[in-house]
Amino acid sequence: MAEAHRIAGTGRLSGGKPVQFKFDGHRYSGREGDTLASALLANGVHLVGRSFKYHRPRGILSAGAEEPNALVGIHRDDARKTPNVRATVQELYDGLTAVSQNRWPSLAMDVGAVNDLASPFFSAGFYYKTFMWPKSAWKSFYEPNIRAAAGLGVAPDLPDPDHYSSRYAHCDVLVVGGGAAGLAAALAAAETGVRVILCDEQAGFGGAMRYESGARIEGQDGWTWAQETARRLAGMENVRLLPRTTAFGYYAQNIVALTERVTDHLSEPGELPRERLWQVRAKRVVLATGSIERHMVFSGNDRPGIMLASAARTYLNQYGVAVGQNVAVYTANESAYWAAIDLKNAGVGVRTIIDLRDNPTGPAVEQARSLGIEVLPSRAVTAVGGRLRIASVTVTPKTGEGTGRNIPVDALLMSAGWTPSVHLFSQSRGKVAFDAATQRFLPGTYAQDCACVGSCNGTDDLASAVKEAVAAGERAARAAAGARPETRTSIKVDASEGWSPGMVGAAPGAGRDTTVKAFVDFQNDVTAKDIRQAVKEGMRSIEHVKRFTTNGMATDQGKTSNLHGLAIAAEMLGKEIPEVGLTTFRPPFTPVTYGAIVNHSRGKLFDPTRKTPMHGWEERHGAVFEDVGQWKRAWYYPKPGEDMHAAVNRECRTVRQSAGLFDASTLGKIEVVGPDAATFMELLYTNPWQKLDAGRCRYGIMLREDGFIYDDGVVGRLAQDRFHVTTTTGGAARVLHHMEDYLQTEFPNLSVWLTSVSEQWAVIAVQGPKSREIIAPLVEGIDLSDEAMPHMSVREGTICGVPTRLFRMSFTGDRGFEVNVPADYGEAVWEALWAEGEKHGACAYGTEAMHVLRAEKGYIIVGQDTDGTVTPNDAGLDWAVGKKKTDFVGIRGLMRPDLVAPGRRQLVGLRTKDPKVVLEEGAQIVADPNQPIPMKMIGHVTSSYWSENCGRSIALAVVEGGRDRMGQTLYVPMPSGVIEVEVGGTVFYDEKGERLHG
Repeated sequence: MAEAHRIAGTGRLSGGKPVQFKFDGHRYSGREGDTLASALLANGVHLVGRSFKYHRPRGILSAGAEEPNALVGIHRDDARKTPNVRATVQELYDGLTAVSQNRWPSLAMDVGAVNDLASPFFSAGFYYKTFMWPKSAWKSFYEPNIRAAAGLGVAPDLPDPDHYSSRYAHCDVLVVGGGAAGLAAALAAAETGVRVILCDEQAGFGGAMRYESGARIEGQDGWTWAQETARRLAGMENVRLLPRTTAFGYYAQNIVALTERVTDHLSEPGELPRERLWQVRAKRVVLATGSIERHMVFSGNDRPGIMLASAARTYLNQYGVAVGQNVAVYTANESAYWAAIDLKNAGVGVRTIIDLRDNPTGPAVEQARSLGIEVLPSRAVTAVGGRLRIASVTVTPKTGEGTGRNIPVDALLMSAGWTPSVHLFSQSRGKVAFDAATQRFLPGTYAQDCACVGSCNGTDDLASAVKEAVAAGERAARAAAGARPETRTSIKVDASEGWSPGMVGAAPGAGRDTTVKAFVDFQNDVTAKDIRQAVKEGMRSIEHVKRFTTNGMATDQGKTSNLHGLAIAAEMLGKEIPEVGLTTFRPPFTPVTYGAIVNHSRGKLFDPTRKTPMHGWEERHGAVFEDVGQWKRAWYYPKPGEDMHAAVNRECRTVRQSAGLFDASTLGKIEVVGPDAATFMELLYTNPWQKLDAGRCRYGIMLREDGFIYDDGVVGRLAQDRFHVTTTTGGAARVLHHMEDYLQTEFPNLSVWLTSVSEQWAVIAVQGPKSREIIAPLVEGIDLSDEAMPHMSVREGTICGVPTRLFRMSFTGDRGFEVNVPADYGEAVWEALWAEGEKHGACAYGTEAMHVLRAEKGYIIVGQDTDGTVTPNDAGLDWAVGKKKTDFVGIRGLMRPDLVAPGRRQLVGLRTKDPKVVLEEGAQIVADPNQPIPMKMIGHVTSSYWSENCGRSIALAVVEGGRDRMGQTLYVPMPSGVIEVEVGGTVFYDEKGERLHG
């Protein structure tokens, strides 16, 4: 019978629309509002998967995001296949198709189960020991087989046809968690008028009220109160509700990342995005993330039909599903009794409650006994019967003495206590504190503007949790609004007393029998024996235990297993739990799809494409572009019939003979402004700046602390308190970050402001003998004569009626100017300059010609002619290091013995003996080509080109003791043969530098 385990009149899906779905090819029916897990259980399906390592049968453990077992594949079509979806959070929709994973040929008959028989060979750390020998077997045997076995699901092999969206949001108060505490905090904050966002990973709000029964708030049933409060919040203009939205990462400065499941619950998604990534900055964050119930650790505790007690309550009270007809409960705290009571009241057979405690007392215990449920104190479950589903449990005194009792059951509910969900708090860099009284970690020292409320803060009873949340919501609102006058909330707290989680540590004696499989981490098949073995083999820190056993390293990140592993390790070591440590909680809280993270950044949008203001003109004039970082840069401008080499040769000749226009807008540009601007520049650059006159420029070198070149560029001083700094194209962002880092952490006393203006200025380099004649008719307010504007100077005026910062500088070695104009006018000014340039036979040239022209003059490019290990002296730039300077970033690094030792690799020029042979960049250099292999490499080629102006090939290289090798012949071994080169100076054209002035 369809949905044979659905109890009529029970749960909150009464009247829900029937839906059809498939699991492993079998058709089933469910209800609208079901999860896949609740629908499977309604149909009596408990076996849903196989474990990773041992391929043991696994069933549904939980009803939420902590689920380690019920991982399935969801197949919408051939292209839409999502592996490792937790059945407990996958909402049911009509036509859903799910498949089990990690089994062959079928779920019931899996040949991989042979691993279970071989489990003695797969104990903790076996991979560290096994794969070390023989060394030769790694590539040939181990790695291929490990890769073939790795993973649970099958990754999709077709492009993802879905699309994803993203949103940025700001709010005064962000509340994470929509249970009773979260709803109360959100309403208390919202009633003050501040902007509130409330998110919850479930489809609706209510949290633990899904499984609570009898809880009352403000005189109402708890679930009814939650739904009415959610509706009330939805009607407030200053509130945004985000159901189906998981807060998965808490980052610096109250940035919280959320992922919203937009259409995963719809049978026909239409044009909507599948998921939406939210990046929220909140003035205050309230964490109401609840607690996670933990399982008991005993032999066979992973058998299908064994699940958390709270999960059974959820399936009953929310979905109207009985997880069994002959149920037992195994617990060490009072909360599991309520599950037994609810099931008994719903007509489900509850055989017994097995309680590890010696003398369990409390309202739930008495109520269970009054209903005729047998309570067995001081008892432990030592074995279970059944293969694909539990059939019985063996109960013995926990002391190990006495005779065991076999009890037939078809479901076993368990609860070893509750772990406060402090994951997001920990991600915020908050420090947890161990509460010895309840044996659990709670929020301790806060690092950001947040508050934890409810059971994640150790507040266990409902009345106290709601009161705490109301107070926290009001405080957060007042703080976010700048101490706005207090507004009293309308919530009248009279919540009924809830339950106390009680014991939170591992069950006493858990997993001491090393001959059985008592699972701690279900997903990674880690047993109590593995934890104990790790300690025996010398692991003392829980971080070492974690890595040796892989406990807590699966996709569930140990939500149910971490504390068990920690408690067992502490018991073995004879230490208190805090002494052993706590593993680190890292984002994401639950798995996040690549689609949500990548979002719009796919295909052509994978990386932002940056175009200069002149890009359109360059396209119209046939430019071929190359990618330089995110920029599209004109590479060369071929004319009809020209290949790249012919075009570049022509461009290089034209620039030297007449002039050329080059788009240099991609250069990084930073304004350094303030009374201490010159002092700051002195500290960040090797050069002196205090005496540089306004209106003059200087080539500057920036070092890292270790003394190696970090970036370079021309710096113009516009005024006593203002510098215009240029950087390499690829270095713009990192140089600004470098400057900000030092300004904020090392030199915070300096009155300096840094502003990136890279996008604000279009830059047109006009280079060549005719450059002044080209710009002169268009410039106003600037005297362009050599006397008034010498080389390495900057002036402000207008060009084509547009404000300009005009630099007299050159990266080709010819007379040159760089015209900086507001970006919006870049193309118009370029066109005006082009019109003038055509009169003088000028050309537009691209990055390849620019590289050739600068190499002819020996000008370096940081990142090409340097590799992070080059000092100013190595590059022949000692002249750019202030001789009288006593301090700048990197000065101490330059004094290291190895940086001043003889024989360092130095930048030199190379001339091939055959002038027509062009070396390959990156080619290695040797002194003796006949030496035995492996040869000693003494350097490599950094830049190499054919120079039309020199009529030969030219190259720059870094060579050991390079400047002492002038005139020597060295060798470049290549597959085609050995190439002879002669070491010389780095300047190949106009060695005296006369063309800069004429």
